[in-house]
Amino acid sequence: MSWVFLLLAVGSGVYCLLVVVAARRYLSAQPPPLQAEIPLSVLKPLHGLDAGLESNLRTIFEQDYSSYEILFAVRTEADPSVPIVRRLQAEYPHIPSRVLLVGEPPWANAKVWSLEQMTAAATHEILVMSDSDIRVDPGFLRTIAAEFQDPRVGVSSCPYRAVPGPSSAASTLEAIGMNTEFLSTALVARMVEGMKFALGPTLTARKQVIADAGGWPHLAEFLAEDFVLGNSAAEKGWTVLFSSYVVEHHIGAQAWPASISHRLRWNRSTRRSRPDGYVGQLFTNPLPLVLLLLLARPEWWPVALAVLAARI
Repeated sequence: MSWVFLLLAVGSGVYCLLVVVAARRYLSAQPPPLQAEIPLSVLKPLHGLDAGLESNLRTIFEQDYSSYEILFAVRTEADPSVPIVRRLQAEYPHIPSRVLLVGEPPWANAKVWSLEQMTAAATHEILVMSDSDIRVDPGFLRTIAAEFQDPRVGVSSCPYRAVPGPSSAASTLEAIGMNTEFLSTALVARMVEGMKFALGPTLTARKQVIADAGGWPHLAEFLAEDFVLGNSAAEKGWTVLFSSYVVEHHIGAQAWPASISHRLRWNRSTRRSRPDGYVGQLFTNPLPLVLLLLLARPEWWPVALAVLAARI
């Protein structure tokens, strides 16, 4: 068994080195200068009152960009997010924005139902879909527009930096996992096989790409509709990007049950959409493998230190 642990630990060390290379390659890719503003429709599905919601939404009203509209989708006027949206609309009357009352979702995936309604109402071809817990700076839409100057680009996902809620151990651990293990697996996948997937918290796509994928009614049948959209776009010859813009994902002060539920959902999603990547998660955290190796063969501590050094 000690040789099995050794091979697993070395494999984990190799993966850690791949993460470093993948991260450097991602950071070296920058969008071209924006030649002219491209009309954009920003879609914001809302439900309930997230912590920091007003601050999150305000950032999309304060873009250094003039050619865009914002669409909000809520189930009813009684949703607690509506007064915040109305207040922001009054504060920024020069930004075209609308609130759509979409009713109770007839689909299991309520978010995709809202996206279906907003897509139909959107004025522009390029849709910037962003969750309510996302926060950006004024240059966000300029970066997105610069990437979509190339007509071959069909889908772009923004990587995200998770920000935990205050005084929440569960939220802090979840944020650490997102910012390390999850992001590193996405970067390695981008380097090894190219962008054949998309991530949902902030996703930009052309209406034509969504139609090519079967439309939202078809995508709603999948647990990871964002992955399927990116995968479909790549298969049909569109360019899929990992955007150079990193958004802030404010995950709130979650309790342990909610955090565990999220982690289970993400793992189920990975298992169904990327089964090879799901199995490969065995190598994404070297510490347990190194500890098992040291328990089996304490004299192999130089190898264990080398694996951990690769991770650091």
